[in-house]
Amino acid sequence: MLIDGKLVDGSAGTFTNVNPATEEVIGEVADGSVADMRRAIDAARRAFDETTWSTDRAFRAKCLLQLQEALEAEREELREELILEAGCPRAITFGPQLDAPLSDGLTYPAKLIEEFPWETDLGDAFVSVTGVNTTRKVWREAVGVVGAIVPWNFPFEVSLHKLAQALATGNTVVLKPAPDTPFNATRLGRLIAEHTDIPAGVVNVVTASDHLVGEELTLSPKVDLISFTGSTAVGQRIMEKSAATMKRLFLELGGKSATIICEDADFGFACAIGIAPCMHAGQGCANPTRLLLPRSRYDEGVAMLKAMYDAVAPGDPQDPSTLCGPVISARQRERVLGYIRKGIEEGATLLSGGPERPEGLDKGYFVKPTLFVDVDNKMTIAQEEIFGPVLAAIPYEDEDDAVRIANDSPYGLAGNVMSGSIDHSLALARRLRAGFIGINGTAAYSADAPFGGYKASGVGRQNGLAGFEQYTEMKTVAYPAE
Repeated sequence: MLIDGKLVDGSAGTFTNVNPATEEVIGEVADGSVADMRRAIDAARRAFDETTWSTDRAFRAKCLLQLQEALEAEREELREELILEAGCPRAITFGPQLDAPLSDGLTYPAKLIEEFPWETDLGDAFVSVTGVNTTRKVWREAVGVVGAIVPWNFPFEVSLHKLAQALATGNTVVLKPAPDTPFNATRLGRLIAEHTDIPAGVVNVVTASDHLVGEELTLSPKVDLISFTGSTAVGQRIMEKSAATMKRLFLELGGKSATIICEDADFGFACAIGIAPCMHAGQGCANPTRLLLPRSRYDEGVAMLKAMYDAVAPGDPQDPSTLCGPVISARQRERVLGYIRKGIEEGATLLSGGPERPEGLDKGYFVKPTLFVDVDNKMTIAQEEIFGPVLAAIPYEDEDDAVRIANDSPYGLAGNVMSGSIDHSLALARRLRAGFIGINGTAAYSADAPFGGYKASGVGRQNGLAGFEQYTEMKTVAYPAE
């Protein structure tokens, strides 16, 4: 772990990191305790209060670029590490799992340090309350100590974006990775300690097998903001536990995203988005797991989906041709299989896949890519986030009905519209209650694009100017005009 500038063991010993594709141990990890977490929080608090990190913008930009250089030097080692511990298909590391965030995750916030309006002049005015001609300014300052809690599905991508934006805005950070994917975080800690000038305590990395070690971040009055990506249930607990200390919160939570395929769409191209839940075994919060097909072309769309799902088999994530690797753990596999059984019990038509173990894969936490059709949107598999390779195809009568079904969800993270006309798609997109919308197979994913959702999908945004701003506090200052 990295605590107060030193690479240290965990006082709780070690725990094992397991390859989800083989169920084999790939290494031991420092196991942090509550005492370790408290030391990390104290170090972050001291670094914020007693160093110039929060005020020296040029130094912060320099340090972020040093970290970028260090990561670039170990990119290929990190790629192999992510495949081993996250079970992510190799092909996906060339996109959102590694190469995409590494392309701009640090450089964009470093650039924003120079461009951001840290001070805004409201102009001079006569203020009747004081009877004085007054100069008025608005300052933006760092929030303080940030507790960054990271999931296991895209661990490096999420960690990098949280660290980069929190550090660029002058905060200090305690990073808590998921127990299932700790190696990428400990690598980040080592690179920060050995290859950057980031002062001791500014970044701390605490790995732990016990999830409640991370809860110390939500309870401590020394932590000013929690930045969490993960399930809605955990996000609700964080919100509740953080209330006592009135913490600022960024919560990027679950999703049950819908794709509306319009009657005028290029159906072959449009239905191809249905394969997306197979990518990385469906372990993506913005995955389009509900596919809405017009009743008039429903049979046509279902036939295309069946052909796709019958052709996709889960496989070795080391193989560049693999789309669907394992889910992260035995526990997650059982959770996904439980949803598949629930779909069958509630009367959805199982058209491909199912709860049986995939043929030829006796080891690993693999789930068959599973297609349900004739799904009613009130069914469990249409309302709850499964986080596995499962697609629910739902018929709709007209576009008003499609919008109603898409919005009939506790979540509002992402959505997609596929149509023969961009204007038509944009008009429908405006009616969707979700924070991240793709039109005709596109997505706005990048460090400068805000990402987050409505309703139970969270609070705040990661990335973009909006994400940068949420790691700042606003201070309005007045003094007599000259």
